[in-house]
Amino acid sequence: MAEAVIRATVGNSEFDRDTAVTLREPGVYDAELSAGWTIIHAVNGGYLLALLGRALGDALPHPDPFSVSAHYLTASQSGPAVIRTETIRTGRTLSTGQASLFQYAEDGTEVERIRVLATYGDLDSLPDDVRTTAKPPAIPPIEHCLGPADGPAPIPGSSAITERLDIKLDPATVGWAVGAPSGKGEMRGWFGLADGRDADPLSLLLTVDALPPTSFELGLTGWTPTVELTTHIRCRPAPGPLRVSITTRNLAGGFLEEDADVWDSADRLVAQSRQLAKTPRG
Repeated sequence: MAEAVIRATVGNSEFDRDTAVTLREPGVYDAELSAGWTIIHAVNGGYLLALLGRALGDALPHPDPFSVSAHYLTASQSGPAVIRTETIRTGRTLSTGQASLFQYAEDGTEVERIRVLATYGDLDSLPDDVRTTAKPPAIPPIEHCLGPADGPAPIPGSSAITERLDIKLDPATVGWAVGAPSGKGEMRGWFGLADGRDADPLSLLLTVDALPPTSFELGLTGWTPTVELTTHIRCRPAPGPLRVSITTRNLAGGFLEEDADVWDSADRLVAQSRQLAKTPRG
C-alpha cells in the first residue's frame, strides 16, 4: 500500500520558514536569505519580494499586500540581512509602508539591496463585483506540459530554486530548452510549490517572478536581472495549482518588460505584475 503524500500547509512549509523575519526592535527585522532560492548564484527577486512583504505585513495594521513596487538596487546573496520598515500612512481600509533590505559588505558596512513601497489592505473585505475582459491562458493539461526533468538539459544557469518549485511549462514556450526558441516573448505554465503548499497572497509575490524569463524564447540565455517589479494582488487564491502567463512585447536599449498574469483553480485573476529587466548579455 502506497504511503500518503504529506503536503505542506500555509505557515508550515519551506517557503514560510525561509521567509521568516525576526523583530529586533520596532520597524527593524532580522532575516536569513536562504541559498535554496538562488538563481545563477543570486537570490530570486520574487523570493525577496515575499520576504519584505512578510516584514511589511507584520509592521502594518492591514494583513494583505494589494500593491507592491520594488526597485532592485544590488544583487542579493544568501546569508544574513536586515529589513527596515516605515509606516507612511494608515487609513481605515488601506495602509502604506516602505521597506529596505540591507546586507553587509566585507568591511562591515551596510549595502541596500532592494527597496519596496507597498499598500496593504484586507482581501476578505473586497466586494464580489467583477467586470473583466481578461481570460485564463490556454495552457494544455498539466500532464501534457513539461518540467525540468523532461528536457535534454537543465535550464541554463540552473539553480537551487528549481528544486523548490513545481513548474510545468506549455510545450509551445520551451523551444529554448532544445535550442529552438520560438522568437516570441512568451512563457506559460502551471505553478506550485514543490512541497504542495497552497498559494496565498504572500506566495503570489514569488509566483510572478518564478518562471524562466521570456528572453529565453527570444533566443537569449543567461541572467535577466530585475530592475523594477510592481505586483498587484487581486484576490485570495483558491487551493490548487496556478496558471501563469508572461509576455514581453518590447526588447530595446538593453531592457525588456515582462507582464505576468496569475490565475487560480477557480479561473480568477489573482495577481498581475510588470517588471523591467536587463537583457541577458548572452
